[in-house]
Amino acid sequence: MVEFKEAKMYYENDADLNFLSGRTIAILGYGSQGHAHALNLRDSGAKVIVAQRPGGDNYKKAVEDGWNPVNVAEAVKQADWVHILLPDEMQKKVWDEDIKPNIKKGITLSFSHGFNIRYKRILPTPDLDVIMIAPKGPGHLVRRQYEEGKGVPCLIAIEQNASGKAKELSLAYAKAIGGTRGGVLETTFTEETETDLFGEQSVLCGGVVELINSGFETLVAAGYQPEIAYFECCHEMKLIVDLIFEGGIAKMNYSISDTAEYGEYVTGKRIITDETRAEMKKVLSDIQSGKFADSWVKENENGRTEFKKCREEVAARLIEKIGAKLRSKMAWTKK
Repeated sequence: MVEFKEAKMYYENDADLNFLSGRTIAILGYGSQGHAHALNLRDSGAKVIVAQRPGGDNYKKAVEDGWNPVNVAEAVKQADWVHILLPDEMQKKVWDEDIKPNIKKGITLSFSHGFNIRYKRILPTPDLDVIMIAPKGPGHLVRRQYEEGKGVPCLIAIEQNASGKAKELSLAYAKAIGGTRGGVLETTFTEETETDLFGEQSVLCGGVVELINSGFETLVAAGYQPEIAYFECCHEMKLIVDLIFEGGIAKMNYSISDTAEYGEYVTGKRIITDETRAEMKKVLSDIQSGKFADSWVKENENGRTEFKKCREEVAARLIEKIGAKLRSKMAWTKK
């Protein structure tokens, strides 16, 4: 059995907002995470400027929220702290063209995902603190939880500690966006990147989507009504995950029938087999070696041909058409 060291968690009393005093924090990008970070920081008393390209919903949203968005170069020139919340595939170009030529010496550069540091697409100068503050939840939840006096747990990581205060700065930022209310765990850029990509690909997105669709198609091919197949293999997924979220697998098993629990024990390992686990190891190896990152970079350089094709194929699946029809009758899903 692999031995592991229990992670140290940080909470409200471990962080000091005074480390943000006198600093101007530039939030680059006003999307899901960007809007949450900017608003939470502002509500915590930090001085914030927002960079967002004119036009589009994100720019409009920023203006509605009371910001005067500027371009990236201008935001970086004004900032004592630059936090990049742009899509992974865009960050290197923006770094090369707008951030690197304008960033002040000795300030803080931060991220919420380690992709571009881990795969050395961005190479910061050694005078910068390079840190990560990564909420473990979507931006809209980060904002809503903060407003409710709660907080989404965060990861922090230190890649460069030029000032000697990088950890204190990371914790202060995490506190300002509500992370220390939920708990903050220290990691590394490498660990965050590799585990995040693996979780998305093997479980949360790639694994779950294919499992749901395969179950749906198996039932439909056997002659069952698509609507029943949708309820059984897709709709109920949220109900099960909510139980696990609230109280772990134990609460889910407590809440389902004994028949369902027995089925879990005797059938789960028939679906997730040793062959599946071997493939998961290959997926992890591709992430660790940089093979996946190289593939994603090349896909973007080539106009996302395969990406767009796959997106269209998923959108055309029967489960999507049946799901849209059923959800249209559920008034609460429109909120």
